[in-house]
Amino acid sequence: MSELALTILPETADDALAVERLHERTFGPGRYAKSAYRIREGRGHVLALSFTARIGSLLVGSLRLTPISIGKTPALLLGPLTVEPPFRTRGVGSALIKRALKDAKAAGHALVVLVGDEPFYVKSGFKRIPKGQVKMPGPVDPARLLVAELKAGAFEGVSGVIKPDWVKA
Repeated sequence: MSELALTILPETADDALAVERLHERTFGPGRYAKSAYRIREGRGHVLALSFTARIGSLLVGSLRLTPISIGKTPALLLGPLTVEPPFRTRGVGSALIKRALKDAKAAGHALVVLVGDEPFYVKSGFKRIPKGQVKMPGPVDPARLLVAELKAGAFEGVSGVIKPDWVKA
């Protein structure tokens, strides 16, 4: 990222339209059918733990964290993470993840889950959830269900269905 003057800031209410347009461009209408989107639908993400990435005034990336529960255990759902295509190989996504996990940990959160590509997310501390330990409503490839422990041992004994959580962080 040294050649780019990247600025990562917490998302604000004023960012909502620009972030939604970014999601439209990068994910298209098919995003509405995804299981993770269905969990987030109608729930507010945590603005203080959701971030935008900009180069100058240009929005180039976004990451959101939404409160969920795994069974009775509170957690956060990471996503969507999106980066404008010309900036995808420049570390923008990794920088957004690093900031989100750091701030979530500082806020006292212990677990973050996501549906994504293990080879990309493993470098940020995510690991595959053992098949059958956690279930997501709707179809999800179990090999893409990942977790990051923000506190050592936080995932031990956690199991159940992922569901929305109305409690705000």
